[in-house]
Amino acid sequence: MDDAYSLTTLDGSTWDQFADLVERNGGIFGGCWCLGFHLEPGDRTADRKGAKEERVRSGNAHAALVVDGEGAAQGWAQWGSRAELPGIKHLRAYCQEPPETPDWRITCVFVDKRHRGEGVARLAIEGALAQIAAQGGGRVEAISETTADRVAHGRFLFSGTVELLESLGFDRVRQVGKHAWIMARVLDPA
Repeated sequence: MDDAYSLTTLDGSTWDQFADLVERNGGIFGGCWCLGFHLEPGDRTADRKGAKEERVRSGNAHAALVVDGEGAAQGWAQWGSRAELPGIKHLRAYCQEPPETPDWRITCVFVDKRHRGEGVARLAIEGALAQIAAQGGGRVEAISETTADRVAHGRFLFSGTVELLESLGFDRVRQVGKHAWIMARVLDPA
């Protein structure tokens, strides 16, 4: 990985860096703005950029941003409490046998298409874990896809991969989709 990458926190002072990354990448997944997991099922907020910015500036949206040597954001890992991030992938299967209640969720990991394969996702998740530990730690959950022995399209990997999370100390809790797993790790406070 390029040593020029560093971590920062998504907040009002870094909003413009985050917004630039999202705009460079077409709004992310057709204009999601990494807002989907903030919304209750069925909520179709029209001004996604504005809603995300309001959450960031009010301290109700969290992420570790990976920035390059020029100060441009090249990736992030979104994290937050269950109250901040009520939306999850594979909700129906998840609710059939709910796992132990998490304190935190990592719901979205994104890397600019020009910087994939450079370790940005790993750095972003490591940053999110450090930020969560600084908030007191606890049980962290993600729902991720396996990539072993298959080619997985990037649109399915927006919460990292099972293999990456395992390398960062997460365990598989339960399978909730053909290739999707609930992953969990308990973090000590920093």
